[in-house]
Amino acid sequence: MKKKTIKFIDLFAGIGGFHTAMHSVGGKCVFASEWDKYARISYETNYSQLEPKLFTKDSNGRYLFFNEDINDVIPENVPDFDICCGGFPCQPFSAAGLKRGFEDTRGTLFFNIANLVREKIKSGYPPRVLFLENVRGLKNHDGGKTLSVILATLEELGYSYAYEILNAKYFGVPQNRERLFIIAWYKGLIDAETFKFPYGISPEGKVIYNKAQLKQGTLSTRVSDIFEPEDTTISFTISDRMWIGHQERKERNRRNGKGFGYSLFNDDSIYTSTISARYWKDGSEILIDQADKGLNPRTLTPVEAGRLQGYRIVGNGWKNPENSGKYDDSTPEFRIVVSKKEAYRQFGNSVAIPVIKVLTEEIMVQLIKNEKKYGK
Repeated sequence: MKKKTIKFIDLFAGIGGFHTAMHSVGGKCVFASEWDKYARISYETNYSQLEPKLFTKDSNGRYLFFNEDINDVIPENVPDFDICCGGFPCQPFSAAGLKRGFEDTRGTLFFNIANLVREKIKSGYPPRVLFLENVRGLKNHDGGKTLSVILATLEELGYSYAYEILNAKYFGVPQNRERLFIIAWYKGLIDAETFKFPYGISPEGKVIYNKAQLKQGTLSTRVSDIFEPEDTTISFTISDRMWIGHQERKERNRRNGKGFGYSLFNDDSIYTSTISARYWKDGSEILIDQADKGLNPRTLTPVEAGRLQGYRIVGNGWKNPENSGKYDDSTPEFRIVVSKKEAYRQFGNSVAIPVIKVLTEEIMVQLIKNEKKYGK
């Protein structure tokens, strides 16, 4: 029996964290959508060899399957797909709490996902699985109404679902990054009662399904796992003026009870705080201590920012060459082809690849292989 190729679409694609993960299990991307022009450059550069058909253009030079504005997507022009991946923005629903369903989502970016799925169901090819990611704040956004509408919409479309907040630091990357994931499966095709979330990876490399077991340990990490050689990082040392500004701001915020300010880490720190899209501004959320060298702290390099999200980026090598082995050779090398500012923004907005890869593997085992027509 010929094994079925799993086709997926990549919505709000960013620089392709979902694409990398889906590729690792043999998935084929048939459609992607991303509006940011610099993210589109990074995406095409890094996936055009893996999936050349995705970047096909018509006679007028317009992309057929690499969409720009998701509001312009015409469902019948999107190839049929098995899995819909999407890290959609968190937006309130104006009618939340009224009908609690599909109609409440109109005018939001989530509506574009729901409408595309609905039209595919009508056409006779229901997407098997919806693989959605958002900030952890979605859980309580607008008093919980936003998530309620999303889940009610999935149910209305014929999907069972499970959702959970997962932290990247338990999956082998040295970053404290919590994100909410929603996994939904089409009840008419997938024979599954529930979805067991993986909460991390044990020191032996096994998936942890019981949250309480995280206390027994996960894959070891150190911030220096991601470091480039010192002759590269030295130029990222911040100025005296910026360092004084950071310290004064932190003290001022402390006095005002805000508690916000720079965060300092060293080689042996187990993980950093969450990298964000604003990192390019001053790097205050993750500064690397260089006091032992008599220097001000430094920011991460763009390469290190990418590694912090699990991208395999060779860059100028590793401060500790043995750490290169932590970035699986089976993962395609990611190339940075934009400015430092845009690279920081892109990695700050990205998903953490190790989390997405483990979830992808679990989706295949728990859901796709329980499809009533799998392999036929």
